[in-house]
Amino acid sequence: MATPKNYRGFREQVLLCTLLGMLWEMGRGQIHYSVPEESVKGYFVGNISKDLELEPRELEERRVRIVSRGRTQLFALNVQSGSLVTAGRIDREELCAQRARCLVNFKVLVEDRVQLYGIEIEVIDINDNAPKFQAENLEVKINEIAAPGTRYPLPEAVDPDVGMNSLQSYQLSPNRHFSLDVHTGDRGTLSPELVLERTLDREEEATHRLVLIASDGADPRRSSTAHILVTVLDTNDNAPVFAQQTYRMKVPENVSPGTRLLTVRASDPDEGVNGEVAYKFWKISEKQSPLFQLNENTGEIATAKGLDYEERAFYEMEIQAEDGGGLKGWTKVLISVEDVNDNRPEVMVTSLFSPVLENILPGTVIAFLNVHDRDSGKNGQIVCYINDNLPFRLEKSIDNYYRLVTWKYLDREEISVYNITVMVSDLGAPPLSVETYITLLVADINDNPPTFPHASYSAYIPENNPKGASLFSVTAHDPDSGNNAQVTYSLNQDTIQGTPLSSYVSINSDTGMLYALCTFDYEQFQDLQLLVTASDSGNPPLCSNVSLSLFVLDQNDNAPEILYPAHPTDGSTGVELAPRSAEPGYLVTKVVAVDRDSGQNAWLSYRLLKASEPGLFAVGLHTGEVRTARALLDRDALKQSLVVAVQDHGQPPLSATVTLTVAVADSIPDVLADLDSMKAPGDPDASGLTLYLVVAVAAVSCVFLAFVIVLLALRLRRWHASRLLPAVGGDLVGVGASPFVGVDGVQAFLKTYSHEVSLTADSRESHVIFPQPNYADTLLSQESCEIKDYLLKSTEFHECKDEAAPVQPQRNLPISDLLARAFYTASSYGKVETLTPTREIKTIRSSGVRQHTEYT
Repeated sequence: MATPKNYRGFREQVLLCTLLGMLWEMGRGQIHYSVPEESVKGYFVGNISKDLELEPRELEERRVRIVSRGRTQLFALNVQSGSLVTAGRIDREELCAQRARCLVNFKVLVEDRVQLYGIEIEVIDINDNAPKFQAENLEVKINEIAAPGTRYPLPEAVDPDVGMNSLQSYQLSPNRHFSLDVHTGDRGTLSPELVLERTLDREEEATHRLVLIASDGADPRRSSTAHILVTVLDTNDNAPVFAQQTYRMKVPENVSPGTRLLTVRASDPDEGVNGEVAYKFWKISEKQSPLFQLNENTGEIATAKGLDYEERAFYEMEIQAEDGGGLKGWTKVLISVEDVNDNRPEVMVTSLFSPVLENILPGTVIAFLNVHDRDSGKNGQIVCYINDNLPFRLEKSIDNYYRLVTWKYLDREEISVYNITVMVSDLGAPPLSVETYITLLVADINDNPPTFPHASYSAYIPENNPKGASLFSVTAHDPDSGNNAQVTYSLNQDTIQGTPLSSYVSINSDTGMLYALCTFDYEQFQDLQLLVTASDSGNPPLCSNVSLSLFVLDQNDNAPEILYPAHPTDGSTGVELAPRSAEPGYLVTKVVAVDRDSGQNAWLSYRLLKASEPGLFAVGLHTGEVRTARALLDRDALKQSLVVAVQDHGQPPLSATVTLTVAVADSIPDVLADLDSMKAPGDPDASGLTLYLVVAVAAVSCVFLAFVIVLLALRLRRWHASRLLPAVGGDLVGVGASPFVGVDGVQAFLKTYSHEVSLTADSRESHVIFPQPNYADTLLSQESCEIKDYLLKSTEFHECKDEAAPVQPQRNLPISDLLARAFYTASSYGKVETLTPTREIKTIRSSGVRQHTEYT
């Protein structure tokens, strides 16, 4: 997933501008609302869709939601109207206690824009609380000798409301002995005091009943009353006096319950009961009272429960000391709670964009996190980090929010799931830390084509396979997932010997298995070259190709085919000629066979399967040559029948047989003389045909001998003339001798030719077969070809060439013409080439003579 450097630099600049714009939006995107406390659920707070510049329907489309930390959701989004509403009852006093302004802050996340908007809602106080005294009945003891103007503190009322809704005034019921004086403290608190206006006389009036009224300033007002019973006591000279007017101390928040904090002491110089001092809390809030306990005899103050700096860091209370005579003294106790690092940081994943596409750009926001530590100072300072070996990093956003963004490209094929550990630690001593885990799924895109394990494949299949047989299986792997990894296989269209490839093989598109649609024949073709295409199902699809070579293995399904001697189509039997003077090893004929198979299946061997005269002939194992195994004897029959078997080396081996008929005779006249003995009994037509054949051969032989004698005479005459004229001129220089053959050559040719004539008369049809000649009986030497005579030029004579002119097959010619043409050709060339016929069949029927000759 590489990207060109210049393009990447441009994208980084665009990304930087985008992030700066986001930060600007976050900085200025603070939206303010207000709502009165105690509003009902669903109370309209503000039109947030308008303030976010969105349509109401877009709140759901863009996945707009509220993110807040660690408290019950007080507000909700109405996606139908696009407004912000209350999610339940809101109590300002519970949220903010006595703070002048009660502000609730949270964030709204627009996931589609990856933007956070700050929302600040001020909860407006209503007069839902009346001033309340800690005790509705109070007893005040005053000595009868107390001088007018003496002040006696009264308990204060508490109103959790703020502003005009809080405590604003005190009133005392009319009384001629007492009046009320109210002092305003440093923090605006009102402290009532009972002032003695006239001297008391116990004997005149021992008790006085007063009513103290506390009122707020709202309209309508709320108030509460406390009933005060003033008891007049006998003479008590001295009131208890505390050693300190104000006691201060600091205590760590992690003190255990029952820990002694301090001891307040008041002294009274009186004796007896008037000198005994008792302590009790004079001014303490309802929330503070359960946290502390006071020993009324010793003045020792201890913790009743654990303290929590995060809930309250400062406590103020007043302690009253009263002697047995009713005189009192007061002191203040100020307790400061010190923070200790007892709270671990808190991490909340407010938004997670998972899964993400693997081709997202670096800098893309993956998640929003909110971190918080309830401690203060360094104990509340937080550092947030992740492992460096991940393609992500944390960036500080607004307030305590962090963004998890990518800093390099992702590759799902390398890592498809990231388990990201976010570690958060404070700076306390010792530091406390916490870990949170984010699982990020990487979604696949079609960025990988299917690949084959090998560049090419080869498969082997024996021929004669059944149709539908499985040939080979190819498998391509696609590292993508889902449809992008679903591979289908196909064959490229092609033709083999003009036939579409689809007629031979098919492929399963799902599994890649190839099947044969026909039976293969090795003799038809030996291999198939295929191109297999693997395509995935992505959009757009990707594909790759691989070459497959299917080799057809040969099977031994073809028996040897005998080319020579060929079986006549008319049912006759060919005859081979063997002279009685043949030496052992004389080549009679050669059996030529081929096998359409290949390899070992086409390796042929020959053997003599049956012979009428065992031991007379032998067959070459690998050549098929039929030779005499011994010298022929007079007692050997003229007709010898041989059965030669040709067998291949396949498994199982296949074979073919041919029957040879060999005529034993020294010359053609011998053959003619013995033809009667080869006649088929009871067939007069066959004897007549043989007679005609003999006469024709004899006539042709006489004509040929006469022609040779004339030719020799002309030759001698020319030689005699050349002796008489030794030199005729420059034009005759270099003229070669006559190309006519001599008598010796003609005799040799006749002898050889007569040895190659075989006749048969054991059927109605007679054959003349010209087999492979014996090279030991070559008619003329090579030298005769090189004698040239340019003085004699005639259309009947041909120039001597390197190779003999081919003899074209002749059909429907009498055998006499055939022999005449053979001798004429030999005499014309001046060199008799060895004629190598592959098949010669001459059939003479009663109705005429049919000849067929083929030469190689």
